[in-house]
Amino acid sequence: MPERIVLIVLDSTGVGELPDAVSYNDVGADTIGHIFDKAEKSFSLPNMAKLGLYKLLNRRDSLPCADIVGCYGKMMTKSPAKDTMAGHWEMSGIILKTPFPVYPKGFPKKVIEEFEKQIDAKIIGNCSASGTEIINRLGSEHQKTGCPIIYTSADSVFQIAVHEETFGLDRLYKICETARNILCGENAVGRIIARPFIGTKDSYRRTANRRDYSLTPFEITVLDKIKNSGGDVIAIGKIEDIFNGKGITEAVHTEGNLNGM
Repeated sequence: MPERIVLIVLDSTGVGELPDAVSYNDVGADTIGHIFDKAEKSFSLPNMAKLGLYKLLNRRDSLPCADIVGCYGKMMTKSPAKDTMAGHWEMSGIILKTPFPVYPKGFPKKVIEEFEKQIDAKIIGNCSASGTEIINRLGSEHQKTGCPIIYTSADSVFQIAVHEETFGLDRLYKICETARNILCGENAVGRIIARPFIGTKDSYRRTANRRDYSLTPFEITVLDKIKNSGGDVIAIGKIEDIFNGKGITEAVHTEGNLNGM
């Protein structure tokens, strides 16, 4: 058994659709391939090519050959889901039988009303949206009214965006904990995400003070097995949040992609 394993997960580096792509409106998905199509001659990932990336692309005949120094292959998920938590949990040994709930049309009225009651404030938004788009659209209204912006995405997430300076980080984190307690049972979303931003109208930008409040893995993972056998499991970035700390011995939080690298 190796003494150390370094597992690096690259977000948004897909190499083709899965058989169930039609269920997620993902037919034709191929992130790296589409980047190649746009970049053409300027496309160059020499180190990834040595690890076998080019061999996985449908456009392999158009790419230069590289001396492969590793093993390569494609994997297909078994869980009936496509979000961050489902993917990471499956890599650690948990295959979901049912997907985490998603809310493409916003969250149920009873959930929102209970959340508003417990935080003693009204909310705005309650829709599926891009995080950068919705703070530009509703940021000014949020600052005028103090109402948190609630939104979701294709993932099983309940995201809360507030202005870091006018609303406050501590208050944001507190209402995220409230949301986590409310969203259980049939509405047990995978993650509650704190999405603070700063700036003024037309120049709002998200900060690195994001925080995720995930469900705890409900089965033993490979992380637990390593930890229980006396090994170290060091999580970098949002990994500790994705597993809600379960099976992890040390966590290093990062402030964005550059800091993570």
